Amino acid sequence: MERNQHSVRTPLNSVVERRSKSKSYRLSYRSGLGAASRPCFTPGLTARRLDTSRKAPKSRDITEKMTKEQLTLLVQTEWQLSYVTPLYRFRHTQLKSYSRQLSAFIAAEKQQGLAVDVEGTDNTFRVSFSLVQGMTESVDDAETVLIQIHRKSLFASQNEPLKPVWSGWLTCINVNPGYLQSLTKDFICLPLFCSSGAGALTTLVQSWFQQSFDCCFGPLEISHMSLQWLIALWINCNPESSIRQLKMIWTLPVEPPLKVTYTVNSEDAWELWRTVRKEDRAGEEEEDSIDIEEVTSFMQGLKGHFFRHFRLDLSAGCLNEVSTALGSAKHTGMIKISNSKYLITTLTLLTECAILKMPI
Repeated sequence: MERNQHSVRTPLNSVVERRSKSKSYRLSYRSGLGAASRPCFTPGLTARRLDTSRKAPKSRDITEKMTKEQLTLLVQTEWQLSYVTPLYRFRHTQLKSYSRQLSAFIAAEKQQGLAVDVEGTDNTFRVSFSLVQGMTESVDDAETVLIQIHRKSLFASQNEPLKPVWSGWLTCINVNPGYLQSLTKDFICLPLFCSSGAGALTTLVQSWFQQSFDCCFGPLEISHMSLQWLIALWINCNPESSIRQLKMIWTLPVEPPLKVTYTVNSEDAWELWRTVRKEDRAGEEEEDSIDIEEVTSFMQGLKGHFFRHFRLDLSAGCLNEVSTALGSAKHTGMIKISNSKYLITTLTLLTECAILKMPI
């Protein structure tokens, strides 16, 4: 067995640049919370944590309003996550204008030598903003906005298609109503930003948004607890859409660090999940939810089985990565959602994470 990595595949037979907040952003909180409130010390907002109970995921067809190209991009790409504070005077009706403005901004930065070129120097970039319809879950959710950057060489033929070099999108799924009430009407809440492509272009896009809409961006890591929630939500989908297998990567704090890859068969993971699901729920609404106690019990079952076989206590370590056939997620903030039927479920959790990570 390698010291720095230990891979296990076993059934469970024994167990059934962040800048400071702008003045207008602070005033928005102040007006929403009352004049006597101090934005940086608001107990109602700063004391919030991840929800301890959430709806069990249900299969949902989101392909009716979304284009095939948009759907393919969303579910076949690994995205880097960031949070973004509310956008001041952003308008969904002005997307064509934003496309021109961001294209001009990139060109100007390039002329000043501030933009890092992608695959050569003789490139022109074209930006497109578009709506991704069909992804709202509540009446308060703002429509998702997709941003794409294409490149074309100056020496390319006239009929040569533009090459996509960067994609990103801003979304808001099931955001906390109390948070929205704390904002004035001039702010649009699209707290989750997903990007894929050259880091230099990501920086330029974020810089343009910050200058244009008085917002700020920050990295969004997926916490140890959020990764466990993703495991539970995806496991719960297994009867309708097989997860195939559950793969987890843990890091144990020893010298040198021990990396453990733990893979569980989908049937065994499902049987364990069934044993921890509460049977004494009262009412149909409660039956359609998952509680933190169930998530914790499920993870304890997985770690207990591992300890019985290998005498390694995963509780002492950190969960860094999870993956199933429905998607994968990393602590560093990388996410890939491979099944569109449960896209909304995953984005609801990530939207909540983005709201909680924002500075107040």
